[in-house]
Amino acid sequence: MKKFALAALTSTLAFAGAAHAAVLSESNLSMADAQKLATATVAACQAKGYNVSASVVDRAGLLKAFARGDNAGPHTIEASRAKAFTAVSAKTPTLTMMENSQKNPGAANLTDIPGFLLLGGGVPIKAGNSVIGAIGVAGAPGGNLDAQCADAVLEENAALFK
Repeated sequence: MKKFALAALTSTLAFAGAAHAAVLSESNLSMADAQKLATATVAACQAKGYNVSASVVDRAGLLKAFARGDNAGPHTIEASRAKAFTAVSAKTPTLTMMENSQKNPGAANLTDIPGFLLLGGGVPIKAGNSVIGAIGVAGAPGGNLDAQCADAVLEENAALFK
């Protein structure tokens, strides 16, 4: 009986210690900032004559804000979300991932990961060295142009993430 009680106490203490160690403090993207970035990204692309959709996801890859420009194709909705998800998941711009996968046949299977889209236009959002979200843009006549819109907006709003 004493052995059972000692084992139960040890298990309880181990569980309590593990639960305490699992508490994390993380930065995340606010809804207001996410919506500001989505709207500004669509506007930046519209200024160049591109009809796009922009999705902003949080650090977990969940949609936080979305904006769709007038005349943006219906395919741009999911493509922008998938690009944002890919960028935050890999903590890397999707244009870089696409180029790397084209050079490295072993990386070509990244497209088999559910939800990944290896096209330019997904850009991580960083606060310091931490990735706290991503912007995904779809609809410009090239992923590099989608990425340019997101990069410009992140540069203009860099003060939000310091």
